[in-house]
Amino acid sequence: MTLPPIVQGLPYMVWVILVTLAVGSFIFVALTRQLSDATRGYLGFSAFLAATLAGLALAVDTGLPPPGDLVIVSSSPALAAVRQVALAAFTVLAIAYLLALRGRLPILPTAVETLAAGATVLVAAAVGWAPTLPDAVPLLVQLAVLSVVTGGSLAAIVLGHWYLVTPRLSERPLVLQSRWLLAAIGLQVLLFVVWTTLGGGPGQTAFEALAGGTLLLVVLRLLVSLAFPLVLTYMAMRTALTRSMESATGLLYINLAAVMAGTIGAAALYVSGGILV
Repeated sequence: MTLPPIVQGLPYMVWVILVTLAVGSFIFVALTRQLSDATRGYLGFSAFLAATLAGLALAVDTGLPPPGDLVIVSSSPALAAVRQVALAAFTVLAIAYLLALRGRLPILPTAVETLAAGATVLVAAAVGWAPTLPDAVPLLVQLAVLSVVTGGSLAAIVLGHWYLVTPRLSERPLVLQSRWLLAAIGLQVLLFVVWTTLGGGPGQTAFEALAGGTLLLVVLRLLVSLAFPLVLTYMAMRTALTRSMESATGLLYINLAAVMAGTIGAAALYVSGGILV
């Protein structure tokens, strides 16, 4: 009995969630360290969380089944090896960042190397799984933006909790992260408009995403995981400016749930139907 494409794609959806959480959260950690006065405890915990998520993604990656009836294709052995080695490197380097925070390693080079490993993971995945090389470009853009939004949302709620134990921490770190999230979600909205009206996935034609059986998922993607998080993130930013950190963290919790639902939906639509939203 052949499983439906949506079921066949579940391992790949899990991979996308874990990788975007890991890479995106570390991006926010590195930027927050350079541009604000976030505490070493927060930065270290978030880096360790990114390493843990990347390690789980590596475990999933080594057991990925063949795509079967999915739109994506099997990576070549070489690209699969690059992807897995880069995931392992990201995991180790994110742990090394903990040592860098304690002054035992140069912090900026370690951050750059970790981000380079994360970028390599995304590039190897996009090139390996896209049916053609031109199709890999929009897929890479999708994975990169999903990483910033999904992982950034995780990093923001962890930071929100840090204010409970470090009440004198300035509001600048959370305000900065909220602004970055707001900009990234705004970019997602623009990409949604471009891809649904012009196409973007393998063989995806103009307005194809707004017709047929995918219409409901696409509408939910727009309303629940793009428009709603845009409002929530703006509210969280404004709340953080008034130092109402508990309220801001609550808003960011709801935001993370909506964003993760959208990331899962976007991954499902691509791997099973070749539709970018």
